[in-house]
Amino acid sequence: MAQEHIAVIGAGGWGTALALYLARLDRPVRLWARRPELAEELALTRENRYYLPGCLLPETVVASSDLAEVLRGARAVISALPSHAVREVFARIAPHVPARTPVLSATKGIEDGTCLLVSEVIVEVLGESFRGRVAALSGPSFALEVARGDPSAAVVASPDETLARAFQTDFAGRNLRLYTNPDLVGTQIGGAVKNVIAIAAGIVAGLGFGSNTAAALITRGLAEVTRLSVATGGSPATLSGLAGLGDLVLTCTGALSRNRSVGIELGKGRRIEEILAATRYVAEGVITTRSTRALARKLGVEMPITEQMNAVLYSAKPPMDAIRDLMERGLKAES
Repeated sequence: MAQEHIAVIGAGGWGTALALYLARLDRPVRLWARRPELAEELALTRENRYYLPGCLLPETVVASSDLAEVLRGARAVISALPSHAVREVFARIAPHVPARTPVLSATKGIEDGTCLLVSEVIVEVLGESFRGRVAALSGPSFALEVARGDPSAAVVASPDETLARAFQTDFAGRNLRLYTNPDLVGTQIGGAVKNVIAIAAGIVAGLGFGSNTAAALITRGLAEVTRLSVATGGSPATLSGLAGLGDLVLTCTGALSRNRSVGIELGKGRRIEEILAATRYVAEGVITTRSTRALARKLGVEMPITEQMNAVLYSAKPPMDAIRDLMERGLKAES
């Protein structure tokens, strides 16, 4: 009998990399692409030249733009959608997914307008039968490096240890080491908010500041992320691990970081509209800055870096003024 497949929803760089990685482990995969022309290109050339050029997909990856076809008979669903697309696409997925099918969210973001974590959006759309069946994948993992087989490590989070271990087993291989974590909330907060801090780190670089400034920014950024995580019910220990510090350092310093790249261009004086119009990729931190600020204000959590990034992105505040205002805040103890 043929092995049941895993459905990967989203054929951007991250979704394509996950499909490629799983196929190398002999896991049958069906990959959903929103655009029919992209699905056709993947089927014909085995390469996602738009989002992940140079990485060929094995024949065991079946690409399609038909959600029903991709989901039919799937034993698990992996969502690699941009955060702003999760609600709409899962509303289309709902009729095709049997109750209690395990879902792994590989999306890093907080929904704009509702301030919901991605796992919460998925459960809200699919229904209560999926509560406890949605896990999250996060950690320091650039799509290109996972696709080419660089040794990497990440976290699969779920309060249900059996569910977390099942996904851990699916991904078990020599090039990607997954750890389990029961903290679904903290893992998602870390993965989402580090993109906001990465924009700030990019601004620091774009303004020409050095390592002192970057190190201070990352450290205080971690303090912000941890405060918000604890306020939403997450564990502070999570933020000292791969889904917190690990992902934060990668995204704030790595050359492949889209959010850091946006910040660099802002620091050089370019407008956010101009920057976004010139790129094909999604920089999650731009939308997540607004939703993070809203969530922090709702919970009464102080997040000065996030506040300043929101002002830069949405009120055209000069980046140098934002850095100055951070430095001139009232004096206080570190902890």
